[in-house]
Amino acid sequence: MNKSPWFPLFWLLMLVSAALFVKPVHAAGNIAAGKTKSAACAACHGPTGHGMPGQPNPKLAGQNAEYIAKQLADFRSGARKNPLMQGLAANLSPRDMQDIAAYYASQPPMTGAAAGSQDLITLGEKVYRGGNHQTGVSACMSCHGPSGHGIPPRFPRLGGQLATYNQQQMWAFKSGTRNNDSEIMTRIAFRMSAEEIRGVSQYIAGLKESTPPKR
Repeated sequence: MNKSPWFPLFWLLMLVSAALFVKPVHAAGNIAAGKTKSAACAACHGPTGHGMPGQPNPKLAGQNAEYIAKQLADFRSGARKNPLMQGLAANLSPRDMQDIAAYYASQPPMTGAAAGSQDLITLGEKVYRGGNHQTGVSACMSCHGPSGHGIPPRFPRLGGQLATYNQQQMWAFKSGTRNNDSEIMTRIAFRMSAEEIRGVSQYIAGLKESTPPKR
């Protein structure tokens, strides 16, 4: 049987293409190892990442693993500032970060409830879903999804996150004290009013995966 001179090249290209789309096994964290390694995190984030009552620390349960690992790496490098987290992350290896991230990502998604006045929540919904064209504020759901589920690996899950934490981080972006996101949120938050920040923070806290997008 005569084979075309292109035959070996064809299979070589097929193998290379397949390799590009196969995720390396070692890239994923180990959930069981992450549970053990996350013991030091439980005091602030809770044993399963659902937070601790009365504390304004973020919920990590159900957050996408790549995002968590990136934040830990940013704390370690100093790209994201927080004295406590920088101290903890300084002792973590890249493997530790992947394992911890995998554990929290494996937990049931965070849930919460919107609070505050209905007018404030309505404003938050308007900005989250449609932005503010007059001031150049983009719709939050364009990056974080209509139900706040996020778009891995760059855009985190927001639905159910604590309103106090949401507000704290948006003010950090607005003031420029947090800028480890290629300045996307810095530019958006800078254009938001204080009332819009409060409204969006509350609205996000009540978002759930099953929340249907409104037309």
